[in-house]
Amino acid sequence: MKGTLHWVSQQHALKAKVRLYDRLFTDPTPDAHKDKDFMDFINPNSLEEITAYVEPSLADATEGARFQFQRMGYFVVDQDSSSDELVFNKTTGLRDTWSKLDVS
Repeated sequence: MKGTLHWVSQQHALKAKVRLYDRLFTDPTPDAHKDKDFMDFINPNSLEEITAYVEPSLADATEGARFQFQRMGYFVVDQDSSSDELVFNKTTGLRDTWSKLDVS
């Protein structure tokens, strides 16, 4: 599979909303606690919305189209996306090999 790497000029970049998802629960088995409701384990940081700048060709991206954003992961165009506001959802992150290196 071939890919193309695009650098986005500041002058031509389009503003987009990007949704980054993390685990929905803070506990791997939130329903296993008899004395607590599983809702007590909702991760308040499970959704982060950031502003990103993307290449102009993405203005024509349709719902469900997939892209890799440099150093971030893979994203899909959300159904909330419109010509007025581009919206992308993270589907898969990239492996972070740097975090495992001992640079000391």
